[in-house]
Amino acid sequence: MTRTDPTAAAPASAAPAPSSPAPSSSVRLAARDLTLAYDDRAVVEGLDLEVPDGQVTVVVGPNACGKSTTLRALGRLLKPRRGSVLLDGQELARIPTRKIAQAVGLLPQTPVAPEAITVADLVSRGRQPHQHWWQQWSEADERAVVDAMDRTDVTALAERPVDELSGGQRQRVWLAMALAQETDLLLLDEPTTYLDIAHQVEVLDLVRQLAAPNAAGERGRTVVMVLHDLNQAARYADHLVAMQQGRIAAQGSPGDIVTAELVSEVFGLESVVVPDPVTGSPLVVPGAPWRAAPARRDGTADAQDRTADASSAAAPAADAPSDDSPAPGDSPVPDGDDDASGTASGDGSVPQAPTPPPAPASTRKGPS
Repeated sequence: MTRTDPTAAAPASAAPAPSSPAPSSSVRLAARDLTLAYDDRAVVEGLDLEVPDGQVTVVVGPNACGKSTTLRALGRLLKPRRGSVLLDGQELARIPTRKIAQAVGLLPQTPVAPEAITVADLVSRGRQPHQHWWQQWSEADERAVVDAMDRTDVTALAERPVDELSGGQRQRVWLAMALAQETDLLLLDEPTTYLDIAHQVEVLDLVRQLAAPNAAGERGRTVVMVLHDLNQAARYADHLVAMQQGRIAAQGSPGDIVTAELVSEVFGLESVVVPDPVTGSPLVVPGAPWRAAPARRDGTADAQDRTADASSAAAPAADAPSDDSPAPGDSPVPDGDDDASGTASGDGSVPQAPTPPPAPASTRKGPS
């Protein structure tokens, strides 16, 4: 496990840092002293990252912490202001585009499809990096497209225009295109966007299958995902990277780094971390301060508390005479009166406990 202080700065008197070491031989994709910016605003600063081969790496963090920006740089969609991204030990900026496209597949957060293109045609575009001027389409291309559409459950949509699909259907079509590219490295920026819970699980299960070794024992694909759901990230990641303010706050296996302390530090959320009852992975359960606060913001008591107080006021004292045996001088309660604990007044009427004010509309129970 690695934990760092994202706000820490080097002392003014510190000597210049030595050049970053080359990534280990078992790592194909890495970032070294990476600083990324939009115009004059730095979004990521001094980031060092090694992506473990054949594993699922998930990047998490609060909004605007630099997750998607980092993923764009790993896919060469954003040029670093400083530092570099390395693929097989070479700077990404020096590698031909076609060679990168044959090695790295990228599904951005909000891809845009050409107007009126069909599902089958869009998925087929994932094969472009593998085609040549002397061979535009092959049996291998056809197999890759059919397999990708089958895995993402979009085969039945093959002839439909992409712009007529629902958000969830479009997301699965884009994922099919990325799978059809058949790259060893796959970068996915929030691949579960627009998907219902069942399709979210299907997509993330598929990602796990892609990273699993095959029957021959060969290493699976290397996947880097950005996810917003911390519990999904902890369940599906082999390697988890938590970002904060453009830096890595912690990285390692989910079981090592997902703690209540980390959730509070990175997300500003009080929580309890317990084992997932199905997978055993860390499960973050947010606190519920609204249940522990008996008073409202305006200082008034909750309606339920007011009702309880009123009921207590109407209840007989422990040493009060029995309802069946009125105390001397008291008038018996008239038949049919609901409140048997009151004391009759001189005119024979029974004082009633004050009726609590009605609960606000937002808390009032009843048929909707």
